[in-house]
Amino acid sequence: MTKSALKGRRILVVEDEYMLADELRTQLSDAGAVVLGPVPSVEQAIALIRQLDKIDWAILDINLGGEFAYPVADLLMDRNTPFVFSTGYVDAALPPRFADIPRCEKPINVDAVAQALG
Repeated sequence: MTKSALKGRRILVVEDEYMLADELRTQLSDAGAVVLGPVPSVEQAIALIRQLDKIDWAILDINLGGEFAYPVADLLMDRNTPFVFSTGYVDAALPPRFADIPRCEKPINVDAVAQALG
């Protein structure tokens, strides 16, 4: 799966580092995706998810300003929304319930996201 698979997809971006979020937004938009967000916090992500009827995929930073994004991941799982965790940590210790969730190392490569979610 390549960037062409992103065309028209509604992708939620949850990332607290402005430069990374902006770069990811630009890359996804250039690939034809509809970018939802980016949002920088657990609270804002949950609020946005609850407002939206449709999210095709999500990219979720594990650590949002020192707060783990697991409540956001749980909500996405409850809604059957595929997502990837993005992280700068090589060996992120995830709770067992997230063992099958794909991880993409930062900086995020849009092709890797498309492949992980495909």
